[in-house]
Amino acid sequence: MHFRDEDVPAFLKAFSEKEQFILNSPGCTGLSLLRSLNEPAIFFTYSHWVDEGALHAYRESDLFKETWAFVKPLFANRAEAWSMEEIR
Repeated sequence: MHFRDEDVPAFLKAFSEKEQFILNSPGCTGLSLLRSLNEPAIFFTYSHWVDEGALHAYRESDLFKETWAFVKPLFANRAEAWSMEEIR
């Protein structure tokens, strides 16, 4: 996620406020926030889910919808998301 520089503090505050709620979502087994070393307004969230169904249920939750509605206008560029599997 690439934020406008002036909106980074608002994003960090929102993440801090929502982190435990996300972690307590059914099926969430881990959540990390990563920041680019070279571009301090670029972040990645790295979450672990028991299965794709749990992730889908989270994406349909009020928590996700409310958080996304707040965070989306802060982006400098379109956000991207990937679902991946660990192979090693």
